[in-house]
Amino acid sequence: MSVILRLGIHEELVTFGQIATAIGDAGGDIVAIDVNRASKTTTVRDITVNVTDTGTSDAIVKKLERLPGVKVINASDQTFLMHLGGKIEMNPRMPIKNRDDLSRVYTPGVARVCMAIHEDPSKAYSLTIKRNTVAVVSDGSAVLGLGNIGPESAMPVMEGKAMLFKQMAGVDAFPICLDTQDTEEIIRIVKAIAPAFGGINLEDISSPRCFEIEERLIRELDIPVFHDDQHGTAVVLLAGLLNAVKVVNKRLEDCKVVVCGIGAAGIACTKMLLAAGVKNIIGVDRAGTIVAGQVYENSAWRWYAEHTNPHRAAGRLSDVIAGADVFIGLSGPKALSVDDVKRMAKDPIVFAMANPTPEIAPEEAEPYVRVMATGRSDYPNQINNVLCFPGIFRGALDCRASRITEEMKLAAAKAIASVVQEDELNEYYIIPSVFNQQVVERVRKAVFQAAVASGVARRGHHRDEEIQ
Repeated sequence: MSVILRLGIHEELVTFGQIATAIGDAGGDIVAIDVNRASKTTTVRDITVNVTDTGTSDAIVKKLERLPGVKVINASDQTFLMHLGGKIEMNPRMPIKNRDDLSRVYTPGVARVCMAIHEDPSKAYSLTIKRNTVAVVSDGSAVLGLGNIGPESAMPVMEGKAMLFKQMAGVDAFPICLDTQDTEEIIRIVKAIAPAFGGINLEDISSPRCFEIEERLIRELDIPVFHDDQHGTAVVLLAGLLNAVKVVNKRLEDCKVVVCGIGAAGIACTKMLLAAGVKNIIGVDRAGTIVAGQVYENSAWRWYAEHTNPHRAAGRLSDVIAGADVFIGLSGPKALSVDDVKRMAKDPIVFAMANPTPEIAPEEAEPYVRVMATGRSDYPNQINNVLCFPGIFRGALDCRASRITEEMKLAAAKAIASVVQEDELNEYYIIPSVFNQQVVERVRKAVFQAAVASGVARRGHHRDEEIQ
């Protein structure tokens, strides 16, 4: 990777040779030097330096800051440079070249369009951006693995999500980062902005508030609401698992599955597995297994206790992992040990999805695991939500679905899994790449058809109506 250092240099106090030596001693390799501006005694230079990682970049900056006569004005690596000014922008679909164009797109001509929508609100889908627009909504309370970092800090993630919506599926998405973490206020705000959007994608909202926010919005809005941290993860997980059990020649419904980490994603994944026919699921959190008969303040855990762990297995992860066919990790680093893996059933499947550090290092697990998946892009079998949400929303928008049903999510999972052909399937290829161009189209079509079958589609009901 490379970093660009903008340095203010007082030439009477330091030489460029000293600066170059400091950069080299810290592990950097200068590849370009540009003078930004200069006076009789000072210059401002942009120095491009190749570094091995961000740690090297930080070490270079610290070393330069100790040199007399050097001021580090800015240090930007390629990632920061890609974010300058934000990553998305709005563009008009047609140019305004003259007064006649202006009168059509704005006043007075636009008044006729406004009244047409006033008389028939459904025309908003054909006469505004609503039919192709999704709000990506976050309160910044659970951003990636960074925690509660607030709405401004969440913006780069939501902008990135908007980019993926557009590039992968042609959906116009806009980041909405709210300066409130009050459940009722979030619900009120999202309902208030909903008329402009065809769907709502909830993102990085902490548990358990995310459950109530999503449930209320699904109930109170007539457009799709999808919490990607829950359901996107669940859909892609099931897609990978459908293919993983084929590799080990097992039936998913016969498998003993242990889920570690019963937060938003863990509960959604469990619901998806139950819908797919899995009967023996044991959920484990920090305090141990979730068991019927125990008292839980968290209503989501009460539901979990009632619907899982049929044999009421009690204890910690190491107590219940024996004989498990599948481990699903949605917790944190080092939750699963090598000894735990050794005690699993023959040909174990391990989905260690904690990011950036999985529950067990793939290198440690590899001698004992038949199929391994993580959330990381530098290992095979990445469980990545990008495989899911563009196609799901594309399909939901195309059929103008009022909500996203379990049938639509199951259809999406099966569609993703189907992209990997039988003759391609192996331990290191159970899930397609996020850049596989078949994924969005297959998911879109499957979701559209499932929405029609579920009765939530508001177009596409007739066989002769083309799925566009």
